Amino acid sequence: MSDFTRRQMITAGAIAATGLTTAIAAGRSTANPPDTPEAQSSAADPNGQFSGKVVLITGATSGIGATTAKAFAERGASVFFCGRRETLGQQIEAQIRAGGGEATYMQADVRRAEEVQAFVEGCIARYDRLDVAFNNAGIDYPPAAIADTDIDEFDDLMNTNARGVFLGMKYEIPYLLQTKGAIINNASIGGHRAFANIVGYGASKAAVIHMTKMAAQEYGKDIRINAIAPGAIDTPMLDRVKRDWEVSEEQLVSPYPIQRVGQPEEVAKAVTWLASDAASYVSGMRFDIDGGGLG
Repeated sequence: MSDFTRRQMITAGAIAATGLTTAIAAGRSTANPPDTPEAQSSAADPNGQFSGKVVLITGATSGIGATTAKAFAERGASVFFCGRRETLGQQIEAQIRAGGGEATYMQADVRRAEEVQAFVEGCIARYDRLDVAFNNAGIDYPPAAIADTDIDEFDDLMNTNARGVFLGMKYEIPYLLQTKGAIINNASIGGHRAFANIVGYGASKAAVIHMTKMAAQEYGKDIRINAIAPGAIDTPMLDRVKRDWEVSEEQLVSPYPIQRVGQPEEVAKAVTWLASDAASYVSGMRFDIDGGGLG
């Protein structure tokens, strides 16, 4: 294999590996983004687009999850969110409230069925309804060929990224049926394109896409269910990916016609659109947010 072809493969794999936000720490330090507070929330509009709506988000202590929680709150929603890192969760809640928004953080691990159930029921106890669920929590691990992939890491990826979304939908759906709400699941471009050295990540995200389509078939009459598939997004994960894959940002964005990484705010806009009445006839779809290059 030529150096050019190998570099293309590595870069593409690195891009695929950035297609989610890390809001739950994995069992090793390489999967932990730094405990850095997100930017302050903008002023919330209590009469905004999602006024009177309740939005549940998993993994919203950093990155895409935190940015999307703030976006919903700014548009008038009450936001109930989780993540494993309590300090960051409390910081995000305080930032949203400081901007005039409504939010409540609850610590939860999406790998544990009892914690996901308690989280969803906690949302109902706090706000008495559920209108939108963004199943966002996920992790990654450094790249490895299949024969070199650690079994515990593979299991952790599947349990967090795939099982976590399944558990979220399982406990959210009964309440969303009552409000005819919406679910958005966070997948990745790595879930529909095969890249070397990320077998667990890619398989877990493929499962998210397939579960989204199946759920839309089962509940499409009453709940709109879609998935997003981000590419390289400027989150703490991106810095880790560049380090683990030994690629520069220029190499990372080279396959994208848009020639830059995406911003969490751009993903949040897609999520809020999918949750809104503007997307009232959209269900069972996968939305790539990748700068136009890898769909």
